Amino acid sequence: MTQPKNFAFGDDEKMLRDTARKFLADSLPTDKLHQLVAGNPDLYRDPECLWDKALWQQIVELGWTTVIVPEEDGGMGMSLVALTALIEETGRAGLPSPFIVTSNSSLVLRECKTDPACRLLGEIAEGTTATLATIPKSGSWYALDCDVQIADNELTGTAYFVQDARKVDKFIVKAKSANGIALYEVPANAEDVEVIADAIIDLTRDQAHINFNNVKVTDDQLLAAPEQGCEALDNAEPGILTLVAADMCGAAEWQLQTTVEYTKVREQFNRQLGFFQAVKHPLVDLMIMIDHAKSLTYNAACAIDSEPENAAEFARMAKARASDVAAFASNRSIQFHGGIGFTWECFVHLYTKRQKHNQILYGDASYQRARLADLLMGPVAI
Repeated sequence: MTQPKNFAFGDDEKMLRDTARKFLADSLPTDKLHQLVAGNPDLYRDPECLWDKALWQQIVELGWTTVIVPEEDGGMGMSLVALTALIEETGRAGLPSPFIVTSNSSLVLRECKTDPACRLLGEIAEGTTATLATIPKSGSWYALDCDVQIADNELTGTAYFVQDARKVDKFIVKAKSANGIALYEVPANAEDVEVIADAIIDLTRDQAHINFNNVKVTDDQLLAAPEQGCEALDNAEPGILTLVAADMCGAAEWQLQTTVEYTKVREQFNRQLGFFQAVKHPLVDLMIMIDHAKSLTYNAACAIDSEPENAAEFARMAKARASDVAAFASNRSIQFHGGIGFTWECFVHLYTKRQKHNQILYGDASYQRARLADLLMGPVAI
C-alpha cells in the first residue's frame, strides 16, 4: 500500500484542527493555564493534580474522545491523522486533561477486538476516561516485561509511570499469567486499588504508581486474553509514539511563536533582539526543525492508517526527531527570554517541563533510534 496525498489531511481534518485551536485559545489562554497549574512554586509541595473539569466536559461534548473510536462502537471512526491534528493543538495549549491517555487507551482497545474492549470503547466515546497501567518498575515498554500478576482472578503487583492516573475512571492493566500477557479493565475506584502519586516536573500532568492488592476481576473485565495482550500492545505502540510526538510539535510551535514575539518587543543596545543574527538564526533553525518533525509525525500517523507495515519504523523516527526539537525549543525559548526566562512568572517554564516529560515518555530519542536500528538492520550481537 502507498500513502495518500498530503498524508490524507483533508477538509474534515483541517476543520477539526482549526476548531480545536480556536476553542483552546479562547478557553485556555496561557495566562489562565499558568494560574491553573502554577499557583504554588514550592519545590517540596505534595504532587498535585490540577485541571479544569468543566473544560474537559466541553471537550467531551465537542466529540474529541470519539474521533478514533470505530463507528460500530459509537465513535466517529476518523483517521489517526485527524487525532494527531487534535493532539498537536492540545500540545500547543499545554492542555492539562486525560485526553492523550484516553486516546492511547483507545488505540490499545481497538487492537484487542473483544466484546469487553468494544464496550469500553463505547463508554470512552460517551466520556469515560482511561489510562494505561502497563509499565513495570524498570520503565520497559516491552510487552513481556510486567510487574503485575494475575492468578485465581486476582491482580497483584504494581504498575509504574501511569500517566494522569488521578484524572481517569478506568485503568487498562497489563498482567502476566501462566499463559502469557493479558489486559484487564479495572475501575480507578475499585477496592484494593492504591494510587500513589509521583512527584514529576510537568505541571500540566500527574503521574502515579498503582498497587493492585489482590484486586478481583471477572471475565467481563478481560480486554485481551493472554495470547492476545502482547500483540495488542505492540500494534498500538506506533500510534502512542505518534501522539506523543504530535504533542511535542504543538508545544514547540508555541515556544517558537512566543519567543519570536518577545524578540520583537525586547530591545538591547537600541535594537530589537530579533535584529541580532545570534538570535535570528537559531529561531530559523527551530522553525525548520519543527517542520521536519511535523512531517515525520504526520507521515507516521498516515502510515498507521494506510500502510501499517511501516508504522513502527516511521513512528520511532517521529518520536526521536520530535524529542530533539523539544529539547532545542525549550533551551532557546528560555535563553532568548533572558533574565525573565528563568523565573516562575514567565510562562515558558510550563512548556519546557511538559516537553522534558514527553522526551522521556515511552523512550527518548536515543532509545527510539536504537530500536529503529533494530528494525532496519536487526539486533546487533554484543
